[in-house]
Amino acid sequence: MSSSTPEVRFARDLRTWFAWALFLVAAGFGIFGVAFLLYEWSTGAMSARLALSQSALVPPAVAFSVVGFIVARLRPDHPAGWLMLGIGLIWSLGVGPQTTGSTTAWITAGFWVPPFGVMGTHLLLRLPSGAMPSERWRLLSRLSTAAMALTMVGFLFDPSLQGNPIANRPLATLGLLGLIVLALCIIASIASLFVRRRRADAVERRQLRWIAVGGLVFLASWIGSFVLTGVFGIRDGTLASSVIGFATLCGYAAVPVSIGFAILKYKLFDIDVVMRKAVIVAVLAVFFTAVYALVVGVVGAAVGSHSTPALSFVAAALVAIGIQPVLARARRFADRVVYGRRATPYEVLADFGKQLGGTYAADDVLPRIAHVLHDGIGASRARVLLRVGDEFRQVAVWPADAHAVAADDLSIEVRDQGEVLGALAVTMPANDPIDESKAKLVSDLAAQAGLVLRNVSLVEELKALQRRIVAAQDQERRRLERNIHDGAQQQLVALAVKARLARSLVDRDAPKAGVMLEQIGAETQDALENLRDLARGIYPPLLADKGLVAALEAQARKAAVPVSISPDGVGRYPQEVEAAVYFSALEALQNVAKYADASRVSIALEQRDEYLAFVVRDDGRGFDPDETGHGTGLQGIADRLSALDGSLRVRSSAGEGTTVTGRVPIR
Repeated sequence: MSSSTPEVRFARDLRTWFAWALFLVAAGFGIFGVAFLLYEWSTGAMSARLALSQSALVPPAVAFSVVGFIVARLRPDHPAGWLMLGIGLIWSLGVGPQTTGSTTAWITAGFWVPPFGVMGTHLLLRLPSGAMPSERWRLLSRLSTAAMALTMVGFLFDPSLQGNPIANRPLATLGLLGLIVLALCIIASIASLFVRRRRADAVERRQLRWIAVGGLVFLASWIGSFVLTGVFGIRDGTLASSVIGFATLCGYAAVPVSIGFAILKYKLFDIDVVMRKAVIVAVLAVFFTAVYALVVGVVGAAVGSHSTPALSFVAAALVAIGIQPVLARARRFADRVVYGRRATPYEVLADFGKQLGGTYAADDVLPRIAHVLHDGIGASRARVLLRVGDEFRQVAVWPADAHAVAADDLSIEVRDQGEVLGALAVTMPANDPIDESKAKLVSDLAAQAGLVLRNVSLVEELKALQRRIVAAQDQERRRLERNIHDGAQQQLVALAVKARLARSLVDRDAPKAGVMLEQIGAETQDALENLRDLARGIYPPLLADKGLVAALEAQARKAAVPVSISPDGVGRYPQEVEAAVYFSALEALQNVAKYADASRVSIALEQRDEYLAFVVRDDGRGFDPDETGHGTGLQGIADRLSALDGSLRVRSSAGEGTTVTGRVPIR
């Protein structure tokens, strides 16, 4: 069934609302209970000892409810979240009106057994994966359930409880037996964590380590409470016993806290967003409770008024006035709890968008991107890489003096329209490794950086093209200078010398002077041909007069390798188009003569739709374009064609010859 079907969406929404309902009910009972305790204590209706004893349930109620809500929201298929929500709800029900000593106290005396047993057995057996270590452990889970039921029966028939109408000592003794069995089950459940650890991977071992620490803290606080009361002879009903009970239940809260630490530190689940919401709700709950207790409890006791409706109205007004500033501070506090000193993912993405939207030069925006990436995930080094050919070249790093490392912890490709343009790479501190949420943030940043790297890549290509054009112009200028100096210039100097010599021989030796004049005429013709060849190198007159086919055929007759020309309906075209194809084909012929060791070459010309295409094919030794790349000759052809929105493709392999294909738009 698709995850987008209405049935699946309804089931997901139902689980979400159910998690919210359990969490809010627990929060409501907890707030009411704390407010009631504060009011009763401030009015003197309840002793400090009794108020402390009852408020001891607040730490486990809050811890289990918050962590349970987070896990249930993000992993509704995992039983740990729902178990912790149930435990938190039961503990929150115990905060508030005290029933000890009343005629109904025997009914609620064993209310602590279910959360105690579920936490110590069922919850620990299902961490961190949500499943039992093996099927054999399921027997322990069922045994603990039976022990909890037997223990509650014992409390229900306990004759020591005042006003118990169904007291029965033999059945109460069974409750003691159930409690002993339950304790053994809890010890075995904690041991299961160590058994599981031997077969776990590195990440799960770290998770289990913290979960085991929470379980051991709880067990130590529970055993310590018995030791303290036994050694010092502390009796129930004293302030010391209430303090010990409060400390014991704080140790009880260490179990969900350790689970929460494992979730937050090692990303057992993806919880950042929900954790932030839960922290905000918790802060607001504390604020509501404090305002109600201060106004209704303390102020009511000070003025001796029991007109709670009026005081409740005042408390509601204060809450309405203070809700906005408290909410803002709660959000900042939640961000600090969840993200530490790092910015939230929303802030990182927003800042990243501002950087991209700013009018920064390419040399400035790339370091800014690296800076945002570095600060956003708390990296020790962040790099921006640009793809140049088949290589990734570092174009920015933050901090600028970061030491190089053998390998990055994470590298995410930057794409635009499916093309890989570069990458974002990060190196994390040893005490804060990369995790799923950080990887997702880097991936989101890489998704936004595509257009920037596209622009930077185009700028770099333009700069490289400009450098190649300048280098080609300088090379051509030096070639012309060399050819003129070594060719036509030397011939003209020799002609001038011979002309002076012939002039001196006219009167003394006329026949010899005539022969010399004939030589001067022939050499003058040679010099003229050399000058024409130089002019053809700039722009051949034959190309201008008769077109592309005639100019290439003339060059083919002079080539060192036999060349065949195959024009297919090729006519006349704009001057820049004919020049681009002519010089490109000529450069390809020169490469064949220099490197190919070929026996023949063919040049095919063809007009395809709105393009003029040429193919230069030889039967030489070939090469591997992936390893060799484009030399200066082929790169010059590519630059010449790209200037007219044309393209070049080179196909070659060892022993199979080379095929150079280019095309230029006619219009």
